[in-house]
Amino acid sequence: MTLEQKVRSVERLFDQLEKETEQFQKNSGIGCVSGCGKCCTYPNIDASPLEFLPWAFHLFLSGKAEDALISLTENPGATCFILNPVSIIGKGHCGSYRHRGLICRLFGYAANRDKHGNLRLATCKVIKENQEENYLATQKAISEGMYVPVFTDYYMQLGQIDFQLGTKVMPINKALKMALEEVLQYYTYRPIPSSEKQCV
Repeated sequence: MTLEQKVRSVERLFDQLEKETEQFQKNSGIGCVSGCGKCCTYPNIDASPLEFLPWAFHLFLSGKAEDALISLTENPGATCFILNPVSIIGKGHCGSYRHRGLICRLFGYAANRDKHGNLRLATCKVIKENQEENYLATQKAISEGMYVPVFTDYYMQLGQIDFQLGTKVMPINKALKMALEEVLQYYTYRPIPSSEKQCV
């Protein structure tokens, strides 16, 4: 599979998840607070390089991949490199929302399995406290069979696209760096894709 095919496969997985999370939001009534971004400021978020391959490919086509790699190398930091902070009180927004990773898309609208195999909604303190009634009703509905995207299911699908890049979990900025390196190395001795293939 070529790098571009991997990018398109990851994007198709994201599109599938987008439809599922939209439906889940509609059924549950749960939603992020506009402009919050608090979960993005959490240090040491883990991710895989593959989920950021579309982001790295987009930067490469825009001529910004090498600069981003230098910035990540010189300032590794613990907070996500893509986050654009807008205040000192933990608010911000994604600097590349269209190309955000799988972890970013799942958190808040997906579930993990506990040691007994029961699904537990993985969401933030803000939603649990400010939307407590919806949160509790949704958790009950999930236990009674309401569909919710599941973290492990999506990461398994990601791993099927590229096992090595999709199952290697690391701090988010290392994953971003590895995704950039993967794209830059791939095109070292290959022709650069034409501008018609650019991601939107």
